[in-house]
Amino acid sequence: MSIRGKVALVTGASSGIGAATARKLAIEGVIVGLAARRKDRLDALAMEITGAGGKAVVLPTDVTDLTSCRAAADALIARFGRIDVLVNNAGLMPLSNVDSLKVDEWQRMMDVNVSGVLNAAAAVLPQMIAQHSGHIFNMSSIAGRKVFTGLAVYCATKAAVAEFSDGLRMEIGSKHNIRVTCIQPGAVKSELYEQITDATYRKQMDDLAASMTYLEGEDIADTILFALNAPSRMDVAELVRSAHRTGMVSIRIMKELWREQFLSGH
Repeated sequence: MSIRGKVALVTGASSGIGAATARKLAIEGVIVGLAARRKDRLDALAMEITGAGGKAVVLPTDVTDLTSCRAAADALIARFGRIDVLVNNAGLMPLSNVDSLKVDEWQRMMDVNVSGVLNAAAAVLPQMIAQHSGHIFNMSSIAGRKVFTGLAVYCATKAAVAEFSDGLRMEIGSKHNIRVTCIQPGAVKSELYEQITDATYRKQMDDLAASMTYLEGEDIADTILFALNAPSRMDVAELVRSAHRTGMVSIRIMKELWREQFLSGH
């Protein structure tokens, strides 16, 4: 199945996984809407993509604001007539123990990691439903499957993303022909760790980085491309990609077949 010519909205596109995914999609001929708050970063990425022969549109966006998300989606629809892919990637990860009571950080994580995912989905769903096709990628985390010290609130947000993905798939998958894939990466080299204000956890993350090989944003982009290129008879429900201290990467794939397959007896 060719993805050339499809239109994608990528949130958190100014760095890390989002930027890597935008580049990879553009190489495959996908028209990429770059959504994030830092317009200067988006401008630079768009210039890089177009310079390499790809197509990119800069869409300054605050995912915590539904109106902003709708404006980004509407801009793509007005220009290209459709949205085929949403990569719901924007996220924050400041580490601290709950008894540190960094309540402002908790709220910010909830706003970006959970409400941001809901807002972006709400922005693209009307068009995907109207065109009876689409693919939504929601960025969860290994931390959505297992709780770690210092990550209680972050883990809660990523568990919420995973559960929302399952529910969304149940409600819109076969009904509207929209795929939903939940991505659950392990440790990825990104700017997330720069947001850690707790000195103890910041040092722990620095020590961890020295003892293992982190995943790169490109590794996660490759898993997204895998699911996006899957045959129409297959819905890749969940992709888990983990980093190891050996520097090796493992991937576990969970595939969910369309209900029509079972009804047809294939």
